[in-house]
Formats: sequence, C-alpha cells, structure tokens
Amino acid sequence: MLGGGLIKKVFVNSSSAVRKTFFALLAAILLVTLDTYTEVFESSKKSLSEFAIPFQEVANFPNRVKSWVALNTTSRTELERKNASLEKERLILLGQLQRSAELAAENLRLRQLLNATELLMHSVLVTEVIGVSPNPINHHVTVDRGAKDGVYVGQPVLDAEGLMGQVTHVYDNYSTVLLITDLDHALPVQVLRNGLRSIAEGTSDYNEMRLRFVSPTVDIVEGDQLVSSGLGGRFPMGYPVGKVSSITRNPGEKFLDITVTPSAKLDRSRHLLLVFTFEDGGREDR
Repeated sequence: MLGGGLIKKVFVNSSSAVRKTFFALLAAILLVTLDTYTEVFESSKKSLSEFAIPFQEVANFPNRVKSWVALNTTSRTELERKNASLEKERLILLGQLQRSAELAAENLRLRQLLNATELLMHSVLVTEVIGVSPNPINHHVTVDRGAKDGVYVGQPVLDAEGLMGQVTHVYDNYSTVLLITDLDHALPVQVLRNGLRSIAEGTSDYNEMRLRFVSPTVDIVEGDQLVSSGLGGRFPMGYPVGKVSSITRNPGEKFLDITVTPSAKLDRSRHLLLVFTFEDGGREDR
C-alpha cells in the first residue's frame, strides 16, 4: 500500500507540472501575439526602457573607463608617429591636387595651341621644349624634334599666342630655337593697323623688344599690333609679334624710342608649333 501511494503521488505531481508548462507556453504565445499585432504594451515597454537606462549606463561604465584610460595613457611617441603619418598623407594629397591643377592647365594650353593651328595657312608640327639656355643673355630653347621629323634651319616657331623664334641648329632628334627676344635677333614687322614697316629687335628681356629706325613723323601709337611683314623671306607674313607698349620722343634724336611687348609667352610656353610653309613643299600635320 505504501509503494502504490508513492507512485500515485508522482503521477499527480508530473501531471501538474505539464499543465503549468502548457499554460505558461500558451500565455507566452498570447503575449507575443498581442505585442505583435496590437499596441497594448507600448506604454509599458516605454516605461521599462526608461527604467532600464540607468542599469545600462552602469553596465557600460567599465568600457568607458577602459577607453578613457587608453586615450589618456597613449605615449608621446605614438602620438608623434600618428601626427607624422597624417602630415605625410596631407602632403601626398596636396601634391596630387597640384598635379591635377597642372594637368588642367596643360589641357587648356594644348586646346589653345589646337585653336592656333586652325588659323594657320601652313602645315605644322607640334613640339615640346626640353631645354632652356642657362645664360640669361642668350634666349635659346631646345625642342624635341629634329632632322628625322623634317625640321630645318630657319624654320619659324610659334606658340599659341604668337611668333616665338626660328630654328638655328638641327640634330637628329632635337633642335635649337633662337627666340625673338634674343639680343642678336631682328625681325621685319609691320603695324597691323596701317601697314607701317619696321624692324623689331631683341633686348635679352623676355617681356620687351624695340623697334628700330621709326621716324617721329610716322603714324604709330601705343597699343598698335605688330605682325611679321614677310620681308627677308625668313618668316611668313601675318604672324602676331607683339604690341606697342611705349613710345618716347627724345629731343635731338632722329628716331623714336619704341618698346614692344611680345605676344608669345616666351618664358613660359612649353608646347610649340614648327611651321612648314608651302614654299617648303608643305606636309601633313603631325
């Protein structure tokens, strides 16, 4: 009898546990359903969230202390290393930015050069300056085209703005150009406004030339545009040379003292044009 009563009690207790588990699961499912499809518990959840904030702050306090200690105990050497690394990155970015500006400027110069070729009545060959005379008195530059490209002595050279000079020495792969501002260079010119002829001489100053043998009685004023006259057979007629910048009448002198500002950017242009006239047989653009 004693053993039978014990077995009965076990089954009764087990049945009670199963019922409790079943009702607990049923209640959980009911609560999840209500929370999902209704707003019955919204106010309660909000209150619980606000109530839990202080506990979250307390739980996160050790991590904050750890971060603060790590930040304030970083060695000076480590800070200097990071600062040096950031400075290098800044310099690299600035260098890249400068290169971008240079590429944009070079693109603009090439476009201007292309526009200049459309105005010419002769074939041209694009060349690039690869050397400049170290002597400030001698205005010579070296370009990367030579005899293999058909370059010849006396060939006119332009930039996007006007006449630069003429080829004086030709080698297989490069040539030397004498600029119009060289002290030994003289160029026949004429005033575009009225056709008045004169000779423009170099002064060893990239920004200044002078007109020779101009009488005080002639019609010439500041701002007059000068172009090549074509006389002498070296330069074709009509290429821009410069603009009259000043006129001085010295008492007792037979001729005016006239200065000219060259049209070409003689000390800055990098890409130039070698001009082939029709008299030279002409050629295709290259």
